[in-house]
Amino acid sequence: MDPRTSAQDVMRCDLCETAVVQMHCDTCLVNLCKACLGEHFSADLSKPHKIVDFKDRKSTPLYPACTTHIKERCKMFCKKCGIPVCISCLESNQHLGHELSKFLRVLDEKKDMILKERNELIDTIYPTYQDIASDVQNRMSQLEKEYGDLSTAITKHGEDWHREIDKLVKKLKAEVDKMKMKQLEALQKHLDEINKNISEIKNEIDSIDVAVDANDISRLFSVKPGMNKHKDLPEKFVASLPIFTPGKIQEELSNLFGALSSSSLTSDKHGYSMKTTQKSPEAGSSPPVKQLLDEPETVTTIDTGYGELYNVACLSEEIWTRGNGSTMKLFSINQGSLLKSITTKSGYEPFDIAVTKSGDLVYTDYYDRTVNIVNNEKIEVIRLQNFWVPKGVCSTSSGDFMVIMNYEHQSRIIRYSGSTEKQNFQTTASYFEYITENKNLDICVSDCKRKAVFVMNQTWKLRFRYTGHNPAPKIQPFSPLGITTDSQSHILTADINNDCVHIIDQDGQFLCYINCGLSYPWGLCTDTNDNLFVAQGGNKQVKKIKYLK
Repeated sequence: MDPRTSAQDVMRCDLCETAVVQMHCDTCLVNLCKACLGEHFSADLSKPHKIVDFKDRKSTPLYPACTTHIKERCKMFCKKCGIPVCISCLESNQHLGHELSKFLRVLDEKKDMILKERNELIDTIYPTYQDIASDVQNRMSQLEKEYGDLSTAITKHGEDWHREIDKLVKKLKAEVDKMKMKQLEALQKHLDEINKNISEIKNEIDSIDVAVDANDISRLFSVKPGMNKHKDLPEKFVASLPIFTPGKIQEELSNLFGALSSSSLTSDKHGYSMKTTQKSPEAGSSPPVKQLLDEPETVTTIDTGYGELYNVACLSEEIWTRGNGSTMKLFSINQGSLLKSITTKSGYEPFDIAVTKSGDLVYTDYYDRTVNIVNNEKIEVIRLQNFWVPKGVCSTSSGDFMVIMNYEHQSRIIRYSGSTEKQNFQTTASYFEYITENKNLDICVSDCKRKAVFVMNQTWKLRFRYTGHNPAPKIQPFSPLGITTDSQSHILTADINNDCVHIIDQDGQFLCYINCGLSYPWGLCTDTNDNLFVAQGGNKQVKKIKYLK
């Protein structure tokens, strides 16, 4: 191994390559031993060689060479011209009256700027791109799985068709065999009668031959030919076969079997947001900090007239409600009066409702497997593919809305912009019910079957799971349904088993219960003033509650 390059060896002089390095020329960036100093100086007398101890190497600033005066180094910087200048440049009066600065000061300012950019790259941009890459990778994995599920569904459908076709082929062949046997039996009976006649004719012929050969007049006169009765020939049976008319496979089969909708891959310029480790510039406009009231207060109660009440969604000074039946009702919050009603397009009972930032009502139709957008009473329908059924729906701060979809033991969350799908997330072994978006853009969902609230960040990574707090008001298992958030990033969820609402902070820490005489609380929403609206299944009333100071 070369001792000069071995990791176990000491640094050697760049000139003699044998002696241990002791000095360093900061001008030429060369490592030297003391014996080689003279040789290094004499090699280039045009330079002012700056020799320092090896441990202090690169401590001397390396000023840039002047482009005009080749042998000069620039120790000043002309701010007006934006270029480094040397002493000779200054003496030539080329920069007379210009603002000058020491190059080291300019260098420090440049270093500060570069270091700030470096810190931003390290703290913000690099981790953001890592998260985006992880998000894209997750989407690709999810896409692989979903396309696999789609192929499996098509294969299964094909197997079902094969079974039905086999049954149909078996049935048609059985009918063919039955028709064949019926016709063959009839023809066999006809053949038996013909053979009988043939036998009789042969017997008559034999009888005549015997009489003629005997030359016996008495026997001849005793012969009575039956030729006339055989002149009437038997009927001719002609079998008419059934005709098999096959369907036009190329034209009809694909329509009968099923079809694929077109796929799409859209981009959203504002789909990602920069990850930060400090407060954003908008922090100054953040809502003021509000404290929880020691005792929440019931402000008003609205009778809805439903047989069963499930959900509520806020719209300025009004609230939309939904209960049993196909009608959704809009009430005035202040007067409690019914303003208007809308019936679902399918006539089925909706599962959940939400109001977008633009004021559109969105409802999910579990039985019809559709998501519906109501704008001025005109309903735009999004029909779901395969076997997915929609559940909870919520509006988002960006003006989009998100929908939970379930199939067997899987849940999917899809973000829509209007009727266009923007983003989706799918998980197994879950059965999400209701959904909301927090102010920090976390996605919060309730899972009544697993008795938990799940909170995920924007890239769908699980942040935490909340499973209730003990002791609960009625000491019953936690059973979360409706879920909402407020301006303080609190997460509120209805606990139907304990007739209360849980309030937790954005990191999953329990804060308090809201009781207020609630009866079977189901759906929740908050308005812009952080008032809580609770849809109560027990008394079919919406209760408005003040819980923040």
